[in-house]
Amino acid sequence: MAANPRKILVTCALPYANGSIHLGHMLEHVQADIWVRYQRLRGNEVHFICADDAHGTPIMLKAQQMGMEPEQMIAEVSKEHQADFAGFDISFDNYHSTHSDENRELASFVYNQLKEKGFITSRTISQLFDPEKEMFLPDRFVKGSCPKCKAEDQYGDNCDNCGETYSPTDLINPKSAVSGATPVMKDSEHFFFDLPQFEGMLKEWTRSGALQDETANKMQEWFESGLQQWDISRDAPYFGFEIPGETGKYFYVWLDAPIGYMGSFKNLCDKRDDLNFDEFWNKDSSTELYHFIGKDIVYFHSLFWPAMLDGAGLRKPNNVFVHGYVTVNGAKMSKSKGTFIKAGTYLQHLDPECLRYYYAAKLNNRIDDLDLNLEDFTQRVNSDVVNKIVNLASRNAGFIAKRFEGKLSDSFAEPELYAEFVAASDRIAELFENREYSRAIREITALADKANQYVDEKAPWVVAKQEGKDQELQEICSVGINLFRVLMTYLKPVMPHLAERTEGFLNETLTWEGIAQPLTGHEVTKFKALFNRIDPKHVEAMLESSKEDAAAEKAASEAAAKPTGPLSEEPIEAEIEFDDFAKVDMRIAKIVSCEEVPKANKLLKFQLDIGGEMRQVFSGIKSAYTPEELIGKHTVMVANLKPRKMKFGMSEGMILAAGPGGKDLWILEPHEGAQPGMRVM
Repeated sequence: MAANPRKILVTCALPYANGSIHLGHMLEHVQADIWVRYQRLRGNEVHFICADDAHGTPIMLKAQQMGMEPEQMIAEVSKEHQADFAGFDISFDNYHSTHSDENRELASFVYNQLKEKGFITSRTISQLFDPEKEMFLPDRFVKGSCPKCKAEDQYGDNCDNCGETYSPTDLINPKSAVSGATPVMKDSEHFFFDLPQFEGMLKEWTRSGALQDETANKMQEWFESGLQQWDISRDAPYFGFEIPGETGKYFYVWLDAPIGYMGSFKNLCDKRDDLNFDEFWNKDSSTELYHFIGKDIVYFHSLFWPAMLDGAGLRKPNNVFVHGYVTVNGAKMSKSKGTFIKAGTYLQHLDPECLRYYYAAKLNNRIDDLDLNLEDFTQRVNSDVVNKIVNLASRNAGFIAKRFEGKLSDSFAEPELYAEFVAASDRIAELFENREYSRAIREITALADKANQYVDEKAPWVVAKQEGKDQELQEICSVGINLFRVLMTYLKPVMPHLAERTEGFLNETLTWEGIAQPLTGHEVTKFKALFNRIDPKHVEAMLESSKEDAAAEKAASEAAAKPTGPLSEEPIEAEIEFDDFAKVDMRIAKIVSCEEVPKANKLLKFQLDIGGEMRQVFSGIKSAYTPEELIGKHTVMVANLKPRKMKFGMSEGMILAAGPGGKDLWILEPHEGAQPGMRVM
């Protein structure tokens, strides 16, 4: 145990609550979990938290599309997310949601602190507005042609084709991604966080060692281009927290999302008597705070977040650890190829510790992208974990069980070799601490090679056949098992379940300090298979399942996009020009008389007053109305329809009605006050 244990709070970026966790997300959570487990293994006090990011326009619209309230949708997504993280053995102490009482309280506190200190301003701005949905449109909900390269179907903030960044108002032929309507400009009062006031503090903090060099250099670019005030408000309708003291104004999701770290920890503190929230968030806190994030959200975590914390009188992170993206087989994740793999899909086919090991074997402390090459993944796990490490135990344990009743030798035959393995602990510890996992794995597998070389040279299977060599056999196998014990202690943060099974076999809890001395005279349990090889067939099955997932999602999305009800049965006709519509003259008409038409099954005969002129009209609504129900009512008719000679007389217009037919027909009735002859506009 550490003599002076550190107190550490660790967070992962908050997954957005409108979709599933995929293997790209898992890179970050595995990276953080390995670091957390290593710190715990060294006796440090670590609290590992996360939450779902549950606010914003996409959440609101997705819930509408699914026909449910946002609260129900985010609750269901949270269950799925937590099941996936548990499946990959991510050891969170608490998993919460930004849509919580704790987060509302803390977001309001931070905002009020910033406002009182003069860091919040307001001004009227013009934004694109969807006239059909009656909502302001975030950048990603406007599409059009790129103003630079003219590529079509680009979002309102940047072009995927040429990389240009711009304002949504710069788009050519912008359209609302929500309704398809052409947006209009509309003014609204917005609230801004005055980020430029924190430039001096941020320049010092970003060069203090709190960021990786690549991140700090990127910050310098933003300083050179000039910090801007940050719009922290959004207009209703919006799913989020209303700004204190304002009506119809909500916190932009990126204000309350990072405060979700605090909210999740506050929720944990409220569940436990031994945790003090202020001890970890006070400005003068001596505890440590670390964020693991992806490179796509560096700007928010390296500028806005520390400035918000500083302005509100709270502590800043000790470090923000940034990682790159995951590619699969050298390319971006692809739904059509099945390489956009959900965590849940992976778990149906493969052991999560295989991915944990592979990610660790390729991760470093830089912001490099990591390629999940599925062929290399299979070969590496089978070669390293099965052939080198687990096999080291299996090739020695059988002799110990059969010949020595599970008992290791009372003396240790190779103290120098064992000392070499233990001496590596400082180097491996440093690599884990600095998140240089790939180098740590190389050190561990190099030791595994030495251990296997020792067993190969000693050849216990040969010694076992020789008379009078029992003591030598027991010593050889005891050395092999002890070396395996050291290796599995080093791998415990990476493969916790394999370590747990190993502890069952060794009849001992693996600790970093415990490996200082080998086990002698110790009884182990009967060896059982600790780990299974990856079968390439399971990888192929995972890819096929992933393709099926993508196809099912696409079908569900298309089905949700299709109109339901009357529109699904009678789609809207082809578009017409306004001039065509303007030719139709609709008037308010009073039904003066109505009677059945003899020998006509569907027709009623009407006399309509359209304001000083009477019209005779035949209408096929007999199945829905009796004449007595209609006399004296006002309705709407097409007054300039060319008269039509019918068997029963001349029809001089058309009464407007809605419905599929039969009894389900309803004539249009104007509101009280409409007079015969008035034009319907």
